[in-house]
Amino acid sequence: MEATVDSESVRQAVRQGYSKIAANESGCGCGVSCCGSSAEVSADLARYVGYSAEELAALPEGANLGLSCGNPNALAALKPGEIVLDLGSGGGFDVFIAARKVGAAGRVVGVDMTAEMVAKARKSIGPYRDRSGLDNVEFRLGEIEHLPVADNSVDVVISNCVINLSPDKPQVWREIARALKPGGRVAVSDLALLRPLPAEILSMFEALIGCVSGAVLVSETERMARQAGLTGIGLNQKADYVKLMTDWHDPLYKQIIERLPAGTGPSDYITSLEVTARKPGEDSCCAQNVVS
Repeated sequence: MEATVDSESVRQAVRQGYSKIAANESGCGCGVSCCGSSAEVSADLARYVGYSAEELAALPEGANLGLSCGNPNALAALKPGEIVLDLGSGGGFDVFIAARKVGAAGRVVGVDMTAEMVAKARKSIGPYRDRSGLDNVEFRLGEIEHLPVADNSVDVVISNCVINLSPDKPQVWREIARALKPGGRVAVSDLALLRPLPAEILSMFEALIGCVSGAVLVSETERMARQAGLTGIGLNQKADYVKLMTDWHDPLYKQIIERLPAGTGPSDYITSLEVTARKPGEDSCCAQNVVS
């Protein structure tokens, strides 16, 4: 029972933090990364992690909240006609970019547990439709531990700096495997640990909402994906992301530095991690273009 209470406390803290971000308030006192940022800094961060100027220019206003720690869209190498599921879709940033890649025959569904985020993203559907001529996006309220999609229904699962926020990560990976069609693939950008963080940082609310204290070891991520039944697991560490946050004097990372042992820095503990994997079975891409 105690674990359940702890898990729900984490979910509530995350909801509260990201509700503030959706309302253009500070979620945790941070300037960039998972805490959200100004439009200018959000665009700079997105370009740094690999989004093109064309992709950013085509976004509905307000979709980029500066919550990226990588570029799962690039990892996924999306194809026209594919069905894509975005875990923790926020303001719709990756959903709208992916939707242009899969085109009219494809579909992208974003799932977020924060009602304010879902409402914010849904407001952008009209402007996206007007600018792109496409009607292929949807946002659903739900937890990534219990995805509101049918079994074997999506070609690709993407996620950007979100799985670390879950108090039950093994369940998230099991849900990813359940939702994917046989042969479907995963492309996740997240924060991960190279070694355990000091206890003082683990207890920081700011570090939880900022995607740091909930992160797990790189080896744990691989283990969870494998135990969920996924294969072909690829792990690519991108240490430059953490260095960027430190160089930009991100408020969260400044707090972390103050609490680390002398002679160490955030990049000794934290890395941006690209995770790719596949569900065993024959690739059934584009066999159906409606997610139930």
